[in-house]
Amino acid sequence: MKSMIAEAIKLNSEPVALLWTDDLPDGALQFEKGKWGCAMSLIAVAAKGRTVALDRETFGCIGGGVGLGFGNQYEDFPGGLDGFSHFLSNGNAQTPQGPAIAAGMAADGARQDFCDHFLHGERYRRDAALARQYVDQLPIRDIPTRYVVFKSLAELADEEQPISVTFFVNPDQLSACVVMANYDRADVDSVGIPHVAACQVIGLLSYAEAATGWPRCLVGLTDLSARQNLKTALGSDKMSFTMPFQRFLQMEASVPGSFLESATWRSLID
Repeated sequence: MKSMIAEAIKLNSEPVALLWTDDLPDGALQFEKGKWGCAMSLIAVAAKGRTVALDRETFGCIGGGVGLGFGNQYEDFPGGLDGFSHFLSNGNAQTPQGPAIAAGMAADGARQDFCDHFLHGERYRRDAALARQYVDQLPIRDIPTRYVVFKSLAELADEEQPISVTFFVNPDQLSACVVMANYDRADVDSVGIPHVAACQVIGLLSYAEAATGWPRCLVGLTDLSARQNLKTALGSDKMSFTMPFQRFLQMEASVPGSFLESATWRSLID
């Protein structure tokens, strides 16, 4: 499948389709079982044309397990949900068990940066109470298939029905996508920009949007940790723009006659 939007905005990477499946595609790239990895780094590989797959044993990191729909993996975070809430906010150094847990993590070979963040916090929420409320309101789910697969939209088989399509865009391209998402609607908020992990925008929150009768598109990669991981792979100017598949099809149908064929847009993109 080709995308008229991707062509009109001169996307310089492949549109990425997300699918649920019980079948592992031939040649799909995966993380090793039990090894740490950022799911976004695999999604970036998919944007370069390679099919990748993640499952409950190869999701890379706990946030990725949650973000892709493999249940509430935060329960298995060191120190459980409380440990994660402190990790996301101001750290576990002052909690009763925090230093001992961190020492055990280090002895087991955990990455130094992870141990430091566990003790001193990522500081993405003001305090642990707010971080816990954030977790509690996430639409956490356990998807019904073994794999989440990311592949180029161009490689999609006729019978495959993705959950969503994601573009990696620069500021001008992002602007066009936002306008396009509102082009055939009377409202002004057909695009959301949630503060969650980058993979949770592409996965978990897009699943929730796809299940509504009026799905929004979602802007992601406001996740500073993911931006750090992807700076080399994607470039420092990229954001993600995720469209539930049915919404993507509606937007595609609206391209002819739209601003994407106008002189204003061509002056920005040419």
